[in-house]
Amino acid sequence: MLRRLELVYFDAGGGHRAAANALREVMEREHRPFDIQPMNLQELLDSMDVFRQLTGLRLQDLYNLTLKKGWTLGSPQLMVGMHMVIRLFHRKQVRLLEAHWRASRPDLVVSLVPNFNRAIGESLRRAAPGTPLVTILTDLADYPPHFWIERQTQYFICGSDRAVEQARAMGHPAERVLRASGMILSPRFYEIPAVGAEERAAARRALGLDPATPVGLVLFGGQGAAVMLDIARRLPDRQLILICGHNQKLRAQLERLPRRAPVFIEGFTKEIPRYMQLADYFIGKPGPGSISEAVFMRLPVIVNCNAWTLPQERYNTVWVRQQGVGIVLDNFRHVRSAVDRLLEPGAYARFRAATEAQQNRAVFEIPELLERVMEQECGK
Repeated sequence: MLRRLELVYFDAGGGHRAAANALREVMEREHRPFDIQPMNLQELLDSMDVFRQLTGLRLQDLYNLTLKKGWTLGSPQLMVGMHMVIRLFHRKQVRLLEAHWRASRPDLVVSLVPNFNRAIGESLRRAAPGTPLVTILTDLADYPPHFWIERQTQYFICGSDRAVEQARAMGHPAERVLRASGMILSPRFYEIPAVGAEERAAARRALGLDPATPVGLVLFGGQGAAVMLDIARRLPDRQLILICGHNQKLRAQLERLPRRAPVFIEGFTKEIPRYMQLADYFIGKPGPGSISEAVFMRLPVIVNCNAWTLPQERYNTVWVRQQGVGIVLDNFRHVRSAVDRLLEPGAYARFRAATEAQQNRAVFEIPELLERVMEQECGK
């Protein structure tokens, strides 16, 4: 008998949907005993989206626009304001979710979203008592209060020791705080065929790159970021693969930029594993997904952390330093010296060895953890 599993996601930033899709793909391939139903939380809550009423844009669209434009200064204060609005409309959220659960009758609810887990948990207790809730943190750590971890009876799947410590410190028992070996990655990262030196050199040549010279991959999410233009200007003699996502204006600006070294410029693509396979190091924002992807592909990272960094992503830079997998800058104005330091042979060997020490199998571990939760709850 298949158990109905609802995967709750939204499109703020893109990582939540990507994690839900990756998890669903693996579970379906492995014929796990679940009838998997994705649920876009933003669509369910559209009728009460106060941000849309005020601005004409959904909350997730405002978030994505903020990332694209780089309007992230003061984001901790903005998050406080956002949480005030969420609390103000909490009862209405709960009512809408209650109606949904009564209609869908899930056996297990898996949340891959922050900020709304209190409403999800409360509505489940009202509409479907006994239905377990599992929150999978798609960040390396929580950003309390009321971001990922709430004081309610539920399960958590954490991809770092820090997140486990945070959940335990909130009073959650060990048996409800489950550890995965990292962030959820697309199965494509595990399936890309290994390439030999000659094949890799030929693939670089096909992109117009010199196979004998290091290549940096610059990536700032699916919306791109204006800072990529500044990075490219500061590295005119370094080979780069620049991934612009949906940002066509940025792509046009990069294509017009004078260069002394070859570059390859790409828009939105599903071939990130392949481009990472052809690169030697990564430059980007400290998002949990992009850092985890780069480290999995054995690319040392160069990221930044300053007042413009999203608060929930700041711990990621602590993790980069602790694990020794790259360099953290306070500003990309220093990116040239950072690249020079990273590519010094002894330093690069250390960074590369640190990436190889990370063994992330989370997307294959989590289905087993969810089955374990279901078996435990069914036995009560």
